[in-house]
Amino acid sequence: MWSEHCSYKNSILQLKTLPRSGKQLLVGAGEENAGLVDIGDGLGCAFKIESHNHPSAIEPYQGAATGVGGIHRDIFTMGARPIASLNSLRFGKPDNPRMKRLIAGVVKGIGDYGNCFGVPTVGGEVYFYDCYHHDILVNAMSVGIVKAGQTVSATAGEPGNPVFIVGSATGKDGIHGATFASADLSEDSHEDLPAVQVGDPFQEKLLLEASLEAIQTGAIVGMQDMGAAGITCSTSEMSAKSGVGMRIDLDKAPQRQANMKAWEILLSESQERMLIVCKPGREAEIKAVFEKWDLPCELIGQTTAGGRLEYFWHGTKVADVPAESLVLGGGAPVYVREQKRPDYLDRIEKFDLQQIPEPADLLAAAKTIWSSPNIGSKNWITRQYDSMVRTGTMTTNRHADAAVVYIKGTRKALALTTDCNAAYVYADPYKGGMIAVSEAARNIVCSGADPVAITNCLNFGNPYNPEVYFQFAQAIKGMGDACRAFETPVTGGNVSFYNQYTDNGKVIPVYPTPTIGMLGLLDDYNRIMTLDFKSAGDRIYLLGASRNDLGSSEYLREVHGVEYSPCPHFEMEEELQLQQTVKAIISQGLVESVHDVSDGGLFVALMEAAMPGGIGFSVQFNPVVRKDAWLFGEAQSRVIISARPEQAAALERFLKNNKQTFEFLGATAGTAVEIDGDNWGQVSDWKRNYEQLLAEIMQA
Repeated sequence: MWSEHCSYKNSILQLKTLPRSGKQLLVGAGEENAGLVDIGDGLGCAFKIESHNHPSAIEPYQGAATGVGGIHRDIFTMGARPIASLNSLRFGKPDNPRMKRLIAGVVKGIGDYGNCFGVPTVGGEVYFYDCYHHDILVNAMSVGIVKAGQTVSATAGEPGNPVFIVGSATGKDGIHGATFASADLSEDSHEDLPAVQVGDPFQEKLLLEASLEAIQTGAIVGMQDMGAAGITCSTSEMSAKSGVGMRIDLDKAPQRQANMKAWEILLSESQERMLIVCKPGREAEIKAVFEKWDLPCELIGQTTAGGRLEYFWHGTKVADVPAESLVLGGGAPVYVREQKRPDYLDRIEKFDLQQIPEPADLLAAAKTIWSSPNIGSKNWITRQYDSMVRTGTMTTNRHADAAVVYIKGTRKALALTTDCNAAYVYADPYKGGMIAVSEAARNIVCSGADPVAITNCLNFGNPYNPEVYFQFAQAIKGMGDACRAFETPVTGGNVSFYNQYTDNGKVIPVYPTPTIGMLGLLDDYNRIMTLDFKSAGDRIYLLGASRNDLGSSEYLREVHGVEYSPCPHFEMEEELQLQQTVKAIISQGLVESVHDVSDGGLFVALMEAAMPGGIGFSVQFNPVVRKDAWLFGEAQSRVIISARPEQAAALERFLKNNKQTFEFLGATAGTAVEIDGDNWGQVSDWKRNYEQLLAEIMQA
């Protein structure tokens, strides 16, 4: 419980600087298993993102699957029914045989668990960089809906309440999982395979339905998922929250393996289990519900006065400890580690754009970028996920910058996204942290929704490394400043340190990867905005300024082989104005499509808008900036929009009156791509290469 994974001892003081209050916030960071926000109509939305990095690097299928199962339990433990799942994945280069095995295992684990459990996977992101060759990142997000008055807290109530363990039987899988997640991976980490949990999505589906039904009885005082550290964690957190203790008879827990020891039952992280505290005299009601669903439900103890956890094994006390000493903010030490500005930032500061030659053949450069797995379609991955189950996903056959999920029985819809370009954070941890939040908000706004709140999954190297801790502290500061600007409070998440590897004496941390999961809200689902061009002859505009900026772009890495370059241009005031403009032109019906400019720059954004309908376009260069920067630069706070000819005059008038920087690019036309008068081929040919790239790499 004092491991990094449970105690947050190296991160908690930094995390407390993040904004944790907001007008729609019902449950904030650290208060319950997940954050909860008010979305109106007597409904709340619970959502959270967490990592399962180390287990997935050792056993990719079960590691990823149990990551999905664990985050869903955090949601329905609060009484909310999960309605959507997202993920954020990082791998090494996919042409490596070991990495292919990891990618295939992770994707199948996510798909199998989510598909069997019956929650659609509606969105996510995938990046491939060398720094993730050993320590891959697997971050899973769950989103659920609950009616007002039907939420459940992870509390134990008063002394004398019965304590039940429900769900699957306890085995030896997952023992020491929390400490395994709190150490660097090494060549010998495969020997820790017993620390990887084993999941059963069908059992979790039963547990979901039984838990929600048990809540309806009114007999439950509190409920807590058994995640990291198993019974130890759930009993201590529930007890400490209520200022009570517990007496637990470990031998009464259902066991699926013979000859288990007391400490193994205490620390087991077997999946699909809950701890339930119920009201005295109503035990039979709880047992009846779980018996109906054919799930174990055993009385293993009761709450006590005095605040101590007493664990017994066949009548003999085997452990006795104050509950408060084991929980976050309790007895664990709290540290602020040494910080040191990384030396590599000096190399970044020496970057000189004038030393980067403009390519004589821009079409060849575009094809090189197009062949990057970071740019190519992730269809090989996403087609393994069921995005349509529960029939609420509005973006299954419609293309938008965020996933949009309809809330049945209302006119509302949720807009959901996960975002973080870790290369930006590596180049400038503070600005990169701001961009991660801002891009998430931009994707929400471009989909027609309003940003509401975020959850985060903070993936970094070893906090004892001063350069890593510098990255962490600066990224937190950038995230916090951006969240305050957008009025999107942080509702929770998790920190994953120790994502680094030592190779021949050289420490290789992952890029600092503070993944942002953002929730947005559409009051009327008919106002969803999509990114695809709609008709030939529509006018195409770029909102935001074109700049001589190639910092941290896919173009620099793929075409010029430049690893060290500055973070792309970003100014918060520009971003705020852009997003307000986008909201206004969508609400006033002045545009047909909206799509943000991000990875790969303007060219990739235009192609992504062209491919869904196979509609070509003709655009002209902006003579003020370099052609490669105009096409491939990733300067932030830019969006491409299209408008019908009859909308154009009103649109331009609105943009000028609101002092929004913009430029007219050209128009949609035919089925070909035309750049400054040059024919770059058919949209269909680009689309074919785009969709086949990752599949061909994985199957080679």
